[in-house]
Amino acid sequence: MPQQRMDIRMIKDILRLKYSGGLSHEAIARSLSISKGVVAKYLGLAGAAGLDWEATAELDEASLERRLLGRSSAETAVVAADFATVHIELRRKGVTLMLLWQEYRAANAGRRTWAYTQFCEHYKAFAKTLKRSMRQQRRAGEKLFIDYAGSTLALTDGTRAQVFVAAMGASSCVFACATVDQSMRSWLGALARALSFYGGCTQLIVPDNPRSLVSEACRYEPKLNETVRDFARHYSVSFLPARPFAPKDKASAESSVQVVTRWVLARLRHTVLADVHAADAAIAALLPSLNNRKFQKLEGSRASLFAALDAPALSSLPAQPWQWATFKTVKAHIDYHVELDFHRYSVPHSLVGLALEARVTDALVEVLHRGQLVACHARSSRRGGFTTLDEHMPAAHRAHKDWTPERLIHWGSSIGANTGRFVTQLLQRFRHPEHGYRSCLGLLSMTKRYGPQRVEAACTLALELGARHYRHVRDILTNGRDLIARAAPEPEWVAPAHDNVRGAANYH
Repeated sequence: MPQQRMDIRMIKDILRLKYSGGLSHEAIARSLSISKGVVAKYLGLAGAAGLDWEATAELDEASLERRLLGRSSAETAVVAADFATVHIELRRKGVTLMLLWQEYRAANAGRRTWAYTQFCEHYKAFAKTLKRSMRQQRRAGEKLFIDYAGSTLALTDGTRAQVFVAAMGASSCVFACATVDQSMRSWLGALARALSFYGGCTQLIVPDNPRSLVSEACRYEPKLNETVRDFARHYSVSFLPARPFAPKDKASAESSVQVVTRWVLARLRHTVLADVHAADAAIAALLPSLNNRKFQKLEGSRASLFAALDAPALSSLPAQPWQWATFKTVKAHIDYHVELDFHRYSVPHSLVGLALEARVTDALVEVLHRGQLVACHARSSRRGGFTTLDEHMPAAHRAHKDWTPERLIHWGSSIGANTGRFVTQLLQRFRHPEHGYRSCLGLLSMTKRYGPQRVEAACTLALELGARHYRHVRDILTNGRDLIARAAPEPEWVAPAHDNVRGAANYH
């Protein structure tokens, strides 16, 4: 079976993390939970297409897909460079990667070669394979380490507040807050607060390890994986879980948890905390004293080091804060509506029959097609209702947008008496007639394919058979049963008149 193509949004994330974030193939693979081979494949395709991040960011998903995947493997084949020779040549005085790239292009004139950016990235990947270990570096504004403290805070109602801790990689500036639990919603909500506290976004967010919430929750709830990616796209960050059995990867997080435990939680051990909000306020009051404490062996404090190193290197926060969102695959039905939580929301009628993706927040329902927003509605708490935008309707429906049971029955009766009876039956099946609108519209729309005479004949046969569902009429039409001639029903037997036969008046 041929392999399915990767979601184009995932491919775009690979290009963003490589060209904009400057991550290695391995880091990208761990961040997106894919293999290094897949990362190399799509970066190779991007290089062959002559794409950098600036050009990629300007393309919509359809255009990017055509640029990357619309060519044959022969067209995208790239002449590989001899990086073993490149590595040796770089030891010579005055030899640079730019010079070696120009010689590589000249030696393969007329053939497909890597652009300079891809040439450098492939060389870096090759060079890393020659090293047995990699020294961890903490660049300003690059990483934010996060974890939950092992200690919790007792509340007066008998429950315990969880303590979320974040620390900047270069300055070790600490943020902490209290959450009700360690669910994905609480975890991402606390992380959004941390980014707001720092006033900007790092390139990478490093959870404790691959067995953290990012991986475990997504394993059991696959749609949560899209929620995490939605968070990452909103803030233009990427998650890079610390490697198992690699304590250097999470040293900053563990040391920050220890500092918060000793200098914040220990001071609150005798404090009476009514609820999580009280615990959160108590932690917030102690954070300034922790971040302003002077270093023992260095000049300044966490706060001053953050202002000098991390703060200038952070990217700006988005205009709107992130909201918890869940994702669900939905289908645009014949009435150009999708159903969510027993309520129906309209989408453009041209999308009928297509699988779409719904992004649901506390306030909004956004419907996306191939990553593009096609509909946005205020979320409704009404069950069984419709939310319809005029621009989503076909022209023929705009004049009749206020659907009522009477209108649908009248429409059915205009096709035939038995069609009107069947529409009435469909509506009476539901406690709320609106729930039957979709079946009625599906039934009436079949006149475009089969004609009104056949629909009337199929409804007649369905009523004779005692059928009650739209699908029964559809199956009759599909199988052509309405076209089969049926014998006329025999007349009801009536006793003949006879002198020896007494009538009803003779019986009492």
